[in-house]
Amino acid sequence: MAGLRADERAWIAGAQAGSLPDLEALFREHWPRAYRAAYLVVHDGAAAEDIAQEAFLAAIRTLDRFDRGRPFGPWLHRIVVNRAIDWARARSLRAEVGEPALELAANENAGGGRPYSQPVLAALGELSPDHRAVIVLRHLLEYTPGEIARMLDLPRGTVNSRLRRGLNHLADLLEVDEDTL
Repeated sequence: MAGLRADERAWIAGAQAGSLPDLEALFREHWPRAYRAAYLVVHDGAAAEDIAQEAFLAAIRTLDRFDRGRPFGPWLHRIVVNRAIDWARARSLRAEVGEPALELAANENAGGGRPYSQPVLAALGELSPDHRAVIVLRHLLEYTPGEIARMLDLPRGTVNSRLRRGLNHLADLLEVDEDTL
């Protein structure tokens, strides 16, 4: 991990100086998780791709303000998840129907963690965007509640509340004991 952090810092410095290869290296390293985070919040492959791309562009446009002493991933994920929440809220306001299948998310388990079943992913899609976002960040991308609070600019208590309510709702949807989630 220390090697990756050193590489990442070098890529960021290079990208801040206008190096296209360093920018491409940042993109290659962070694209899979950025796309996955967006997809798991919005449940739409095309929208997730657009959201992740727009988030990368926004990050690049403001890279001069990025603190190289911090990891790039959480900063990027904050941008991705906030944009995904906005998209999901707008979509729910339009009351669109026909959510696509979640097979991509079920089959793509970046990071080597446990696979998520189709019923769990489908139930995740039933949650509000706010609850879905904190659960994705906590349990799929493995951020701590404190990191999530900083990423989403929320009080930690709000993050914990959304996690608990979201997990309770998931347990109800799946008809399981919430401690098994």
